[in-house]
Amino acid sequence: MARDYSTENWIDWCPGCGNFGIVSSVYRAFSEMEIEPENTVMVSGIGCSGKMPHFIDVNGVHTLHGRAIPFATGIKMSNPDLEVVVNGGDGDLLGIGAGHFVALGRRNLDVLVMMHDNRVYGLTKGQASPTLDRGEQTKALNSPNIQDALEPVSQALVSGYTHVARSFAMDSDHLKESIKAGIEHDGAAFLDILQPCVTYNDIHTSEFFNEHIEKLEDGDLESVDDPVEAILNAKIEDKIPLGTFYRDVDKPSFGERIAEQMSSYKDKAPAHKEIGDEDGSLIDQEKFESIFEDNLIKKER
Repeated sequence: MARDYSTENWIDWCPGCGNFGIVSSVYRAFSEMEIEPENTVMVSGIGCSGKMPHFIDVNGVHTLHGRAIPFATGIKMSNPDLEVVVNGGDGDLLGIGAGHFVALGRRNLDVLVMMHDNRVYGLTKGQASPTLDRGEQTKALNSPNIQDALEPVSQALVSGYTHVARSFAMDSDHLKESIKAGIEHDGAAFLDILQPCVTYNDIHTSEFFNEHIEKLEDGDLESVDDPVEAILNAKIEDKIPLGTFYRDVDKPSFGERIAEQMSSYKDKAPAHKEIGDEDGSLIDQEKFESIFEDNLIKKER
């Protein structure tokens, strides 16, 4: 059941925060997919979204600001059998973490990146995030934002993500299915989740999103395979489409690319290799001691 994936930790987001809709949709998606907690890792950065691993009963890693993706990359490459999901804010992923965001797309690593997109830095009192449009002034800003916004869907597409979608935190059914689709995809998947920040963003409220979002027809969800068309469809006039914009099931994942050069990778990934005997001693003890001594001599010189 969905509640089996919740923890006993008190959820301390602001009342009405879109993160409540996101975490409940994760519970439902994991339950329907019968996700195995011991084989699943939730990785997050810093910000309100960074608390997600505290509230989901799977392996969790709460990392540094902007560094959730490299942590997730190391985890997935070390053990490709794990299901790895990244949760990050728009500032965390497209601000300080933007370089890592692009790198994951280029590699097409089999990881789902869920971006909590509320267009402000909520945890640090409402500064403009990279997704806030130039000229907009939320309640925490002394003057209108003077920087141009990044469009997350377009950024993901040009970075090489092979599954790109958008959903809404307050539409639990749509978001649940979007999460499931991203997890099931074999490759780098990106899900832009629109959400209100009830404390600091008085422009992009739930009412605003309900007036502007428009779901793509079901037929489009499976057929869009042109990244240029997907970029053009990311925003239509004053509407914000929800759905899957792009999916490429033919491009090899990063794990498959590594396996082409290292045939033993999938069967003997780093996490599966034994480093010690049953008595606790290191395998090839003499080799390790030799390497240590050589490094010590070099350091003394």
